[in-house]
Amino acid sequence: MKKTALLHAELSATIARMGHGDLLVIGDAGLPVPPGVPCIDLALTADIPRMADVLRVVLQEMQVESALLADEFAPRNPAVHADVTSLLGAVPVQTVTHETLKLRSAQAKAVVRSGEFSPYANVVLRSGVVF
Repeated sequence: MKKTALLHAELSATIARMGHGDLLVIGDAGLPVPPGVPCIDLALTADIPRMADVLRVVLQEMQVESALLADEFAPRNPAVHADVTSLLGAVPVQTVTHETLKLRSAQAKAVVRSGEFSPYANVVLRSGVVF
């Protein structure tokens, strides 16, 4: 049995296959998944799991070089935005419009769908290297 925090086999394998600069999206329950991008669907019901909970575990498993958030996130969903930026810590964060974030999702290795039922709770993570 795996000893690290991330136990979900498909998500763990996706992260293991990522290279420098690859993108992984963690989204709320309503984020559209672009055609051709695999969806790792973790949503069970409203707000289970929360997007921040998924992010917390992914950050323990994945080296993140930078992150992308929607401009609308902070003003429209300040509590979840605060949780996300706290979890990201020193990771450089860029903001773009929500529409641009959705377009960038089309370049992701996968979209991880959480059960988050609050607006704009999405993050695009850019993979770094550990050396």
